[in-house]
Amino acid sequence: MNLLINDPISTLFGAWASELNLQSVLLRVFLSVLLSAIIGCERSSKRHSAGLRTFMLVSLASTLAMILDTFVTSASESNLYLFSAASIIGVSTISVNSMLYSSRSQIKGLTTAAGLWASGIIGLTLGAGLYTVTLIAFAALLCCLMFFPAFEVFLKNRSNHFEFHLELKSSAHLQDFVTTIRKLGLAIDDIESNPAYLNSGLSVYTVAVSIQSKELKKYKTHHEIIEALTTLDYVHHIEETHG
Repeated sequence: MNLLINDPISTLFGAWASELNLQSVLLRVFLSVLLSAIIGCERSSKRHSAGLRTFMLVSLASTLAMILDTFVTSASESNLYLFSAASIIGVSTISVNSMLYSSRSQIKGLTTAAGLWASGIIGLTLGAGLYTVTLIAFAALLCCLMFFPAFEVFLKNRSNHFEFHLELKSSAHLQDFVTTIRKLGLAIDDIESNPAYLNSGLSVYTVAVSIQSKELKKYKTHHEIIEALTTLDYVHHIEETHG
């Protein structure tokens, strides 16, 4: 069964845009590079490892894979989109490799990895000549990357559960620290010693806590709680971790 999709932008350009010819290939490649460059610039501006060129290459490769699949399936009357499937596997591998696990028990690059994967999918839709779908997906992806981080931070900062990286001047102060945070109205969910700092002279932990005090839940943010804990004499450094 053939599924015919009436793409408004393709209709606006003309019949040639929905067909596979030199002009449509040039248009799809151009849009692929342009849109992915915009997304890459947003990532680069925030100093992420996968930036402008990475996003451009991922999107371009996916677009070309879909164009090639479209040509092969039309010529051979096959329904197997092998190159597109291979490109998604490749993008998934790149995305996973772009994530890092830091010494402070934080996963770095998860959003960028997901952005790369989404950029690859957008490249496929563009290669298929679905211009309107591509632009809608591009706008949605860009909004997620640009406008939602602040809202996400707000939600996390108001959560009753959070984790922080803790560096004590000595392991002897751990009990004092536990006693103090319990008095503040925090319950300890988990404490893990961080072996990455074994020879640093410090006692380093990853601590998961829950806010139990009604006053803390109503008036205090994670940042304010962390700031209060930094005033303890035996705390060398403390900061909230973000997964």
